[in-house]
Amino acid sequence: MVQLRTVLVPADNSGARRLRVIGIPHFSKRNVVGLGIIVKCTVDGAQPLGVVKDSQVVDVVVVRTRKETRRKDGSYIRFDNNAGVVVDKTGNPVGTRVFGPIPHEVREAGFGRIASLAQEIV
Repeated sequence: MVQLRTVLVPADNSGARRLRVIGIPHFSKRNVVGLGIIVKCTVDGAQPLGVVKDSQVVDVVVVRTRKETRRKDGSYIRFDNNAGVVVDKTGNPVGTRVFGPIPHEVREAGFGRIASLAQEIV
């Protein structure tokens, strides 16, 4: 679960070093979100030759959370860190590579391009 001011690790090669959540669009009453949801983030530190720049506001898909998520079969999945992938307005990733495992909930949420770039689907 991710809420306002949560720091996310970028799971792609867009050039961001840290991502800080500043907004949860389309959810006026919710203050936490889980896997496969787009949140507004600001870039806290960026690589000089990266696609994104420092202090830029970007859309990010949450792909890993430390809080466990219950699956339909009754099992739970959790990760070591909170991570996200920077996407453009159409939902396609800005970077060309996605690092680390990606849960299949992200593919079910409609982000098949992120799932296809991932090293591993769990």
